[in-house]
Parts: sequence; structure tokens; C-alpha cells
Amino acid sequence: MKTLRQMSTKLLHLLRREQYRNELEEEMAFHRAQTEHDLRSEGVASTDARRIAKRQFGNTEGLKERSTEMVSFRFESVAQDLRFALRQLRKNRGFALTAILILALGIGASVAIFGFVDAALIRPLPYANPTRLAMLYEGINLGPRFHLSYLDYVDWKKMNHSFEDMEIYAQGIGMLRTPQGLQPADGAEVSAGFLKMLGVTPVLGRGFYAGEDEASAPPTVLLSYGIWQRKFGGRADVLGQTLQFDDKAMTIIGVLPKEFHFALAEPADYWTTMHPDGVCQKQRGCHNYFGVARLKDGVSFASAAADIHGVSERLEGVYPDTNRERVATLFPLTEEFLGNIRPILLVLLGGAGLLLLIASMNVASLLLVRTESRRREIAVRGALGASASRLMRQFVIEGLLLAGLGGSLGIALGTEAMRLLHQFVPRDMLATMPYLQGTGMNLHVAIFSTVICVAAGLMFAWMPYLRITRGDLREDLSEGARGSAGTLWKRFGANLVVIEIATAMVLLVGAGLLGKSLYRLLHADTGMEPDHLALLRVAAVGNTYQKEAEQIVLERKLFEEISHLPGVNSAGITNQLPLGDGDGATSFHRLDRPYLKLNQEVTRRSITSSYFATLKARITRGRAFRADEDASKPLTAIINSTLARQYFAGEDPVGKRIAWDGDSPVHPIEIVGVVDDVQEGQLDAAPRAVLYQPFEQNPDNGLALVVRTSQSEESVLREMTEGVHHVDPGLAIFPPSTMMQRIHDSPTTYLHRSSAWIVAGFAGIALILSVVGLYGVIAYSVSQRTREIGVRMALGALRGSVYSMILREAGLLTAFGITLGVGASLGAATLMRKLLFGVAAWDAETLAGVAVVLACFAMLASFLPARRAAGVDPVEALRSE
Repeated sequence: MKTLRQMSTKLLHLLRREQYRNELEEEMAFHRAQTEHDLRSEGVASTDARRIAKRQFGNTEGLKERSTEMVSFRFESVAQDLRFALRQLRKNRGFALTAILILALGIGASVAIFGFVDAALIRPLPYANPTRLAMLYEGINLGPRFHLSYLDYVDWKKMNHSFEDMEIYAQGIGMLRTPQGLQPADGAEVSAGFLKMLGVTPVLGRGFYAGEDEASAPPTVLLSYGIWQRKFGGRADVLGQTLQFDDKAMTIIGVLPKEFHFALAEPADYWTTMHPDGVCQKQRGCHNYFGVARLKDGVSFASAAADIHGVSERLEGVYPDTNRERVATLFPLTEEFLGNIRPILLVLLGGAGLLLLIASMNVASLLLVRTESRRREIAVRGALGASASRLMRQFVIEGLLLAGLGGSLGIALGTEAMRLLHQFVPRDMLATMPYLQGTGMNLHVAIFSTVICVAAGLMFAWMPYLRITRGDLREDLSEGARGSAGTLWKRFGANLVVIEIATAMVLLVGAGLLGKSLYRLLHADTGMEPDHLALLRVAAVGNTYQKEAEQIVLERKLFEEISHLPGVNSAGITNQLPLGDGDGATSFHRLDRPYLKLNQEVTRRSITSSYFATLKARITRGRAFRADEDASKPLTAIINSTLARQYFAGEDPVGKRIAWDGDSPVHPIEIVGVVDDVQEGQLDAAPRAVLYQPFEQNPDNGLALVVRTSQSEESVLREMTEGVHHVDPGLAIFPPSTMMQRIHDSPTTYLHRSSAWIVAGFAGIALILSVVGLYGVIAYSVSQRTREIGVRMALGALRGSVYSMILREAGLLTAFGITLGVGASLGAATLMRKLLFGVAAWDAETLAGVAVVLACFAMLASFLPARRAAGVDPVEALRSE
């Protein structure tokens, strides 16, 4: 009944507002009159009785407001506060625009980076229970993450006790024959249960049946959603069509979901089952697959790793020739997907957070100063009866309005920044990070944006409210804002500037370290001169060029053709280009020592005799290959410096003989030279042991042409393509490039470059905001000390002493900020040390350079207020006071 009465009262107020107010005033007047009557009846004079009654009754306006709040939904008062807040912003356009723009920069940067963090690190992988999936590798001397052999996979799957299922995959399924000729086909080979283990169901057609990965099974293929839309127009009748890969006809059986991706095998438009009918699948020493497993419920990654490690040890005992020192390793699948990009995104998110912190501090300081100028206004409102809750609500509405306007602009900037950053990612690299395809505004980003906007709004409301409630009402009415504002800056504003300078220092040091790291990476010693090198990869597919003699003939024809192209100084051929993944490892043993089966791992490459001369790689010992070293001659090899140090320490390897493990009968290979390390892996990878053989002693049907030009390397790429077609129009050609493009567009370079540029952008904005903040503090301090400065100059102080006084104040703030920033920078740099290449986290040159730059900008920002202070006219200053 009481609740019903309260609701009816509120409804009455909304529908009959004027009547309610009149009745409220009549009731209040009645109570005052009754109190006055009682006092007069006790003998109090009429004038005194009226005064005492008013005092006992209290502030009329305050009582009206409290009474209205108790019986209304407060819609009216909230609307009034909102209109008042809008009028305040219109009245102070300079303050409003400055605060909104500063806040928009901070929020925009945070939203943009969070969009990428959400896409990569927060959204779950598109698989069933992805946290139970693990990647499996075999560790060898060259590293812990190398391929599995097919026969090892079969034994691992059968002998383990930790996996619910285990499957394998490999990248690439060949060249697609089209009416326009052969085209590279990005795809993956998988075991039949691979997609089922991931929990992926095709949106059209069916998945692979059990047994479709057997040698006798007919070839089938699944299409990715993207290629289905681009190449087949999204037609349902695509099922049953046949695609020709190399010389193998494959039947389309289904289409994978749009959201499906498997980054470690991407780009992959075509998914087919493997058929273990090749020579490699029948040899335990041939490793060309990666394993993926789903852990059983209740099994931890640590126990699963111990289990599969035990399996590999048992296989080593059974097959010592091929499995010696091949250690099974296991990692969570999410770690493998995001291992390289996770630290970079976290660093960028940290940088965006620091920028948001600086922006919020600047806006908070602006609000605090503005609050000081409004203290008399707030005091008058309080004296007239405004309650603490009403004042608080006014500040909350003003803070949320400011945060809402700045946040709306920031969200728009952040959304556009996400789009631009997404476009800047190289297409080849974006294909290997398919989880970034969904970057943009979504529910997670919207929630994040709302949270930081609301948090900023509440902070902007709470700080002014605390400042007002801590003040004395009588003092505020009598003094106003001038003196207390200056005191506030000494206690608070200066501290904000110190924190801003320290934060800017952290970002600037981070940008400096990343920029220096990028420079070192781009100028890293690759063992060659990369300028004026043009590259073209060629593949012979089908039944042609399967025999070694045919591959040698093809190599000779291609070499002859490209060597005589205009502008070509020299040419070379290899089976794999440098600056790749560094794969192609095998093991060898020395013939001058007992065969201890040490499993000495080495990366293997086939090259022509002119290859090193074309790269301008330096032979440090021995000789280069001769052009006539073919299969009829004794087998020879050139090793790199890393291999010489690793397996021939303290010896001269030239003249030593080696043989491949498992080679029966043994074919001795004589080492005829040592070459400086040519970087076969990524730029930031440690050089691996590499052994080079003459191409005609170890031919391949996949070739890479390398030519050194006397002109722009781009100018000969078209002629190289036409030359290959002239030799054989049926050869598959990959997109041509240059060695410099290969360096600058590599995933490693892009990740370093993008992080350096983005952090540098954050640092630049932070530098501007911190310098503006310092300028504001010093300028405000000067304005508050005009009378003091006038008195000093009237008493004979020189302009130089005024300059010194102001610059000393700014210098102290800057010094404190830089000192605090150096300590914080060392901590931040230590956390991001994995992103650095050739640069220490405590790089003194970078720390000193950033400190000097920041100090110079700070002193420049302080010079203008100091100059204004030194130009004060003592007479005018004293008169104005």
C-alpha cells in the first residue's frame, strides 16, 4: 500500500507539476506560520518570532529541492543539469574543444590497438575447446620445432596415452591447372581426421571420411570459404567438380566455414588429404609433417609432454640410425598461433594505455583549474540550498558529457585507424594471420570503449567534486578562486606534469629502442649484398622433369637464358632462396672419425657454381664450385662458417670428407670450401649450419633464379619471366621480387617496423601533450605570480633573474619527470626485450638521447611563459592587483 501511494505521488508530480509546487509552498508556509504563532503565544515579539521561525524551518530552496527529489523520478532535474552542462561547454569553447580533442586522441589510440588485441588474443580460436589442442614437433640440434616423419607420426599416435586424437598436416598441395596455365595453389595436406579433431564441419557438402588418407583412396579436396566465393561464385553446384593439381584430379566434396582458419598452414584455399604413397612417407628419416593433438580430459600439458617424450625415447632405442636425439616437444596451440605477435600487441596496448593516461591527466588538470574558477558559483549554489548529491550529480553529468563527446570522436578515430592499420599489413603476411580478418568494431571493442569512456567520465566528475567538498563555503564566498587555484597547481598540477613527462619518456625510449632495433635488423649482415638482386621462383610439375637428368637439362637451359638477358651481370640458381624459413635439414657424419651416430644436423642447399659470386658472398677458405662438377665427378660441398665452428672447431674443414646418415652405400662428400654465413632463415634468427652442394650433383625440380643487375632490378623481372616461358611455357612461375623486397616485406621486418612506427606515433603525441601540460602549468603559475614578479622588478630585479626563476621551476619539474621516466623506461624496456634486435634494453645512447630531446622541448615550452614574465610592467602589475 505504501509503495502504491509513493508511485501515485510521483505520477501526480509528473502530470501536475505546477499544482504540486503550489501545494508544497502552501504546506511550507503553513508550517512557518504555525511556528510563528506558537512563539507569539509564548510572548515572543512578532518580528523576532518571524525570524526565529524562518531559522528553525531552514533553507526554503534547499527544502524544496530535497522534497522534489524525494517524490520525483528526477528526470526534470537531470535534464536541467544536462542543459546547464551543455551551456557551460558552449560558454567555454576553447576549454571544451581542447579537452575533447586530447581525450579523443587517447581513446582513439586505445580503441584501435584493443581491436587488434581482441582479434588476436581475446577471441577464442574457431575450434571446439581450443585450449585442449597442442602442437607437436621433433626437436633436433638446429632447434626444438621441426617436422615429424610420417612413420614417427603413426607410432606416436599408437603409443601415446595422453591424446584423445592426433593428426598431421603439411603446407602446399601443388600447382592448379587452369585455362590460363599453371597457377600456384595455396593449400594444405591433412590426415583424414584433422578437421574432425578441430571440431570443424563444412557449411556445404561433407568433410573427409576415415580412410580417405590411405594410398588407395581417391583424391578429394575441400574449398575454403574465400576461394569458394572468389573463384566459384559461391555456387552450390561446385560439389562434384574436378580440379587438376599437377597431374592429379581431385573431386570437390565440400566448403569450409567462413570463420575457419588454421594460421600455421595459411594461406590455404584448398584442403586435401595426404596419401602416403611417396618415397618420403616410407622413410623414417624423411620429416615433412607437423602434428596436432587433442589432450584427453584431465591430462595436463606437462604430463602429455612427458608422455610423448617417453615415446620418442623408446623409438630412439628401436631406430637409432634415424631417431637418435630426436626429442618430442609439445606446445599449446594458442601459443603457436600467437607466439610472435602476442608481445608486440601487448607492447602496443601498453603504449596506447600510457597515451590514454597522459590524455586523461591533461583533461583532469584542465577540469581542476576550471573548477577553481567555479568555486564561488558552487558556493553560491550550496548557500542557496543545493544538496551535496545534487552537486555531485551535476559534476557526474558534466564529466560523462565531456567523456561522451571525446569518446565518440575517439571511437570514430579508432575505428578508422583499425581500418588503415589493417590495410597496411602486407597481403602475404595477412594471409598467415587470418584471425586479424575480423578486426573492427564488435561487441568486445564496444564494451571496452564504453568502459574507458565511463571511467574517464567518473574520474572527471569525482576530482572536481572532491576539490569542492574539501573547501570551506565561507572562504569560497569571500576569496573566490584566484589564490586557491595557484596553491592547487603547486600541490597537484605540477605532480601531473611530472607523471606526464615520465610517461612520455617511457614511450619515447620504447620508440627509440624499437627504431634502433629496426635499423639494426634492416642492416643486419646477411652474408651477401642484397641490392641489385632480382629473384624468380620456378616449379616444374607433373610427369615432366621428374628424373634428375631432365632437371639438370632444365637448370642449364634456364641459366643460359637468363644469363644473356640485357642488364644481367651474373646469374645463379638454388633450390631455395635465402631469408626463408631455413627448412631442409638432414644429418651427416664425418668419415675421418668413428661413426658415433651423433645426429649432426645441417640445412642442405643445392646451388650452381656462380651462385655465391652473384650474391657476392665471400669464400673464406678453399674454393667455389666449378661449373663441370656434375654427377660424374666426386661429390663436393661448401659449408658455412657456423657449420665449421660447430662441427670442425679448431680444425681446417677443407679436405675433410663427410657422408649423409643412412646413406647406403656411403657416398663420400669432400668439403672444398667455407663461405661466410648467408642468412637462410629470418633476419632475426641465429645463423644455422648450412651445407651447399653443386646443383647438378643434387638436382631438384623446384628452382629459384637469382640475377645481379647493372640497372634497377625491377627492370629485369619481366624479361626474366618471359625468358622462363621461352624455355618452357608449361613451367609454373611464382610472383617475381627483389632481394630488397624480400628483406623489407618479411614477417620479421614488418612486425618490427609496424611496432616501431606505432609506438613512435604514440610517443610523438605523448611528447606534445606533456609539453603542452608543462606549458600550461608554468603559464598558469606566471599568471598567479604577476604581482610578486611586479614587486620584484619594482625593487630592482633584473629580467635575467625572472627568466632564471621561471626556468628553474620548469627545470625542476622536467628533471623529476625525466628521472622517474628513466627508471620506468628501464623496466618497460626489459619487458619488451624479446622485440629488440641488436639493442640492449638499457641502451645508454637511447636513454641519453631521449632525455636530451625531452629536456629541450620542455625548456622551449617554458621559455614563452618566462619571456612573458620578464616583460611584466611593474606599474601595470601592481595597479591590476
